[in-house]
Amino acid sequence: MKKTRRIKIFKEFFIQLIYVSIGILIIFPILYALSVSFMENKDVLTKPINLLPPSATLDNYSIALTRTPLLRYLLNSTIVSLISTISRIIMGSMAAYAFSFYEFRGKKALFALAMATMMIPPDVLIIANYGTISKLGLINTYFGMCSIFLVSANNIFLLRQNFLSYSTSLRDAAYIDGCGTIRFFTKILIPTSSPILFTLFISSFVSVWNQYVWPMLVTKENEMRTVQVGVAMLKDRESSIFAPIMAAVIIALLPTLIIFILFQRKIVAGMMDGSVKA
Repeated sequence: MKKTRRIKIFKEFFIQLIYVSIGILIIFPILYALSVSFMENKDVLTKPINLLPPSATLDNYSIALTRTPLLRYLLNSTIVSLISTISRIIMGSMAAYAFSFYEFRGKKALFALAMATMMIPPDVLIIANYGTISKLGLINTYFGMCSIFLVSANNIFLLRQNFLSYSTSLRDAAYIDGCGTIRFFTKILIPTSSPILFTLFISSFVSVWNQYVWPMLVTKENEMRTVQVGVAMLKDRESSIFAPIMAAVIIALLPTLIIFILFQRKIVAGMMDGSVKA
């Protein structure tokens, strides 16, 4: 018994060691970027490499905020991310509700078609999408930047799987009690699905926030750039200014990090909720 217990403890310790090692590997680039953001530029490319700043300075953050209108870029990214994310949640939940509780001709084919869009690489459609947005006169507009992020097939799939865990008898009982379709959707289904909705909201927000290629293509005015494009604009062809770029990266990372910390419990609850219902 003691030998078996020791083997079990060793296995658990080894598994935890692997998890910790993977976590360190994942977070190390972020920690190094944070360290570089406080270094003087001459201390970045040295041999041996400085993992910690020899002399800390806040000048890099000052350069990042003054060389480009980074705060304006943060505002643009926030607007685009919020509009796109809210649209994804609303569209995804309504589509998932229809696919889960209604029977209509072509339902399976329509759902399969929606899921098939997940197999198409977004970059393949960039030229066609840009041509459409340009013809509609939506260049340099928030709607133009949001246009291709308003609906997510992945969100539809995940919400549909969640809604399928509800018994149809629940909806029938609600109808008998005088609860209509809209009221059942808004008063019963959505509130009880809040954990997965929070999870999808955060994942969608982070996904749109980190977009670079599309916002760069559909914006020509500097005031309409997003933060990811703004960080790239800090790069100087004539000189290497890695420290200010890392400072801008940290500033761009802060909003998503704050959102993750604030709603961490909701994310875990959403995952646990899905696993229990499955």
